[in-house]
Amino acid sequence: MSDMTLSEELQWRGFVNQTTFENIKDIDKQKWTFYHGFDASADSQTVGNLAGMMFDKVLMRHGNKAYILAGGATSLIGDPIWKDAERPLQDEATIAHNVENAKKQLQQIFKGYDFTLVNNLDWTKDLTVIRFLRDIGKHFSMTPLIQRDYMATRLGDGGTGISFTEFTYTLLQGMDFLHLFDNYGVTLQVGSSDQWGNCLSGVELIRRSRGAEAHVLTHPLVINKATGKKFGRSEAGAVWLDQAKTSPNDFYQFWINADDAGVEEYLKVYTELDKPTIDGIMQEHRQNPKARTAQTKLAEEITKLVHGEQAVTNAQKAATELTGGDISGDSSLVKKYGRDAAFGDLAALLESSGLASSKSEARRLLESGGIYVNDAKATKNNLEQTDFTDGRAKLRRGKTLKNSVIIELTD
Repeated sequence: MSDMTLSEELQWRGFVNQTTFENIKDIDKQKWTFYHGFDASADSQTVGNLAGMMFDKVLMRHGNKAYILAGGATSLIGDPIWKDAERPLQDEATIAHNVENAKKQLQQIFKGYDFTLVNNLDWTKDLTVIRFLRDIGKHFSMTPLIQRDYMATRLGDGGTGISFTEFTYTLLQGMDFLHLFDNYGVTLQVGSSDQWGNCLSGVELIRRSRGAEAHVLTHPLVINKATGKKFGRSEAGAVWLDQAKTSPNDFYQFWINADDAGVEEYLKVYTELDKPTIDGIMQEHRQNPKARTAQTKLAEEITKLVHGEQAVTNAQKAATELTGGDISGDSSLVKKYGRDAAFGDLAALLESSGLASSKSEARRLLESGGIYVNDAKATKNNLEQTDFTDGRAKLRRGKTLKNSVIIELTD
């Protein structure tokens, strides 16, 4: 991406959301020392977190110095953002284990990049209450804090309330920014858009306590355009980077099944391919969407990044064995339908073909992403002419080839 400035690449990849810069081009005026914090409340990062890591890599590629923070202290408290109730606190041993796992995954994703990994527990564990209240708390006004959307939701009519413990989370994150500012010259915090308020806490704390300027830049949350849901969620739950939680084969299949509407965005966010390369991939994809050229390249690039090249080879072999076999010659799998029935309600077609025991089960399968049309996850409630080749289309339930039928048009 050497022909693009940092601001141009960030915008092209879709990484610019809220920012304290008056103009995003201001980020090009100097090299920055920045930090990005990652939560350690789970024992693995997800593909949602991976988007943030790829965001960081853009900044690093343009010569900015990175401090990547594992939240050993803040994860003991729990971020209240987007939670309608307080989550149970985890013990120190669990969080320490999670931090170690996060470090390993961050090191894998950032392999070949120069960055410094830090843990906010290191400067928080010996902090006294008095020092926290005098050095940090006195710089915050309660009014703007309780007016933040997530605070107002929890504290308003019908809300579940918020404990003082969770309330202090944003102060602790602000303290992280101040510590990194004082000790490492960090003047830019980056994160996902749902962290905007927490990031501003650090900007305000640095301004009030040090009389200095600091900045924030957030990236949007990646949304699955086919479902409208936060990206990285599937019928089985989150898609994890830990192969013990999401196998490399399932990880590869998740990307292979990415929706056409979002695949270009995913290529920009989740790979380091440059603009000419991605433009070429998308041109080929649009000429023959059924070939799923874009999804295949996406799956190869991300699986290689997270799990290595051998995992890509293994996943491709497994995909061929499970879903890519030629079943066209198996007459026992052929179900013949007239156009009205074939192009009608897909749930009814799944029931009559034997892939579902009832329409209600068929609808549940469709909603959960468990039905595939020609080896691509079904994203609509009916078949169309474009789904058929030589009068035939393949329907599959789940990931195994044996749960397939061939729908053949009779007129």
